[in-house]
Order: sequence, then structure tokens, then C-alpha cells
Amino acid sequence: MAFDGASGGPRLAVADIFNSAVAAWAIGAAWELGALDELHAARKLDAAEFADRHGLDPAATAGMFRALAAVGAVERDGSCVTASGTFDEVFRARSFFHWLSRGSAELFRAMPSIMRRENRVGAFYTRDPAAIAFACREISEITYEPVFRAVLDGVDPGSGAIADLGCGGGGRLLEMLERFPGARGVGVDIARPALDSARRALDEAGVGGRVDLVEADVRALEPRPEFAAVDLITCFMMGHDLWPRARCTASLRRLREVFPAATRLLLGDATSTRAVPDTALPVFTLGFEVGHDLMGAYIPTVDEWESVFADGGWRLLRTHRIDAVVGEVIFELG
Repeated sequence: MAFDGASGGPRLAVADIFNSAVAAWAIGAAWELGALDELHAARKLDAAEFADRHGLDPAATAGMFRALAAVGAVERDGSCVTASGTFDEVFRARSFFHWLSRGSAELFRAMPSIMRRENRVGAFYTRDPAAIAFACREISEITYEPVFRAVLDGVDPGSGAIADLGCGGGGRLLEMLERFPGARGVGVDIARPALDSARRALDEAGVGGRVDLVEADVRALEPRPEFAAVDLITCFMMGHDLWPRARCTASLRRLREVFPAATRLLLGDATSTRAVPDTALPVFTLGFEVGHDLMGAYIPTVDEWESVFADGGWRLLRTHRIDAVVGEVIFELG
């Protein structure tokens, strides 16, 4: 069957799929290079001048903006680039694109290989932990943080310590240490690059002397002196890594053992959205869930989470449902 490109139809639809894939990379790059922030503030810029000012190749810079224009994220008139009617939503969602194009690029590139059962052994996939931490800090800001701050209003660790599990670049630790000036902080993460970023950020903010950073797997923590005085534990955007159920139960019990003084655990995570129709998925949902399918990571439902806490030695105090893009929820446990 022949398709007439001029009349749209299937050929144009497929071109849109391809062009959107290219534009996703361009959005991630434009955020990292500062172009999105500049357009958000000034609403227009000159691509050639922007390239010169930032030491960028002019042809490559023009190509990046052309990719953005191809999907309507910006409008182009020669070298002049202007924010379009959809630009502000692109700007709001920029960290999701960075998570995909920078943090998870190698995971999706290797899709055909890692789908084969014989290859799904050992460390069978690769992601960029520093880029993931960078993106997740802002993803958290536009999903979890408003509710998280409200929950913190009812928490007071006093002079105890605060532990953030899966601390990434240290953003949540910094926020809590500024809120609770009498507390110390403990950050735990499996990725050394993320911890290095956290150390730089915390030192620059002047609170580094109040923080211990520990490179460890949250699923297999051992008691440490830094953990003994922890009153408040937070764990965001990595709880699904504790599953399946038997492992999650054991991990939750382990937290009780290695943090003997803890009185509160705030666990914020995505939950399964499999009931949403495939053609009605919001930004990020498909990438997050397919990415975790590729990694072999199980995404539990809210009901599954709520059913595991008692067996894990914790009492569910409140469930705070957010449901921004990936069924986000914060469980308040005591």
C-alpha cells in the first residue's frame, strides 16, 4: 500500500514517532546546556549567539533547536528561537526527558539484548547513576516534595539524626538539615558518583560537617555507629527496589535492626499504574514502567505496599496519595 506523505496519514504518524524520539534527546541536552532556562526566562534567544556564548558548535546547536521545533516545543525563524505554546509544559517536564535520554540511555539502547533470558544474569544492564540522581532531584521536586514538606510539619527529630536511604545527590538531606538545625544527617546510596555529588552539594551549602555519607546497598545494610542515633528515616523513589515481597519484608525488618532508635519512616515511591490505557499515559509513566520491566524490577500497587508493612515490623500511620505521573504515594510509618 502506498502512502501520500503530503496528506499525512500513517507516514506522517510514523515520522512523528521518529522525530519525537530525536526531540527527547534534544530536550535533555537543552536543559543541561541552559537553553531551556534561558528560554523560560526571556522567551526567545538567538541560537548562533547562544552557541558562541556557551562555547558550542553552531551547527550542532542549530540542530538541537531544530529538533525542538520539529515537535512544537519551540518556534524557529532563522537563528531566532522563541518559546511556543507548549514550551512551558516541556520546561516543567524537562527532568523526565533527562532521566530518559541521559540517565537511562544505555538501558534502552540495549533493549534487544537484555530482553533475552540468557542475558539476564548478573549486572545485565547499565544506567548513569549521577545523571539519574540529577534528574530525580527535580522529578521529586515536582511530584513528592509538596506533600513531603507537609508531612514533615508533623515530625520533629529533635537532636537525633536523620537518615535518607537512596540519597542520590543529597537534595532531601540538605532540605531536612536546614529545617532541623539540631539534627545530624546520614545519607546512604549504592552509587559512588551520586555520593560524590551529594558531598559537593552539602559542603557548598555549609552543612557537610553535619553529614555522614555511606556507600551501601539499602537492601543489605549492616549496623553502623552512624545509624544508632537515627530518629527519622526517609526513603524516596527507590522502595520498589526492595521487592519482591519476601525481600521487601526482610529489608523492612532489617531497617528496624540497623536503626534501633528510629520512630518514623517516610517511604515515598511510585506504584503500579497498569490499569491506565496504553494510549492515555502521561509523560514519564511509560518510560519508568518499561524501564523497570527491562531491569526486572517489580512495581507494587498501593495495596501490596500496605499489606507488607506489618510483616516488616512497621505500623502504617497514614497513606498520602499524590498520583502525579507514576502513582506516587508517601507512606508514613511508625
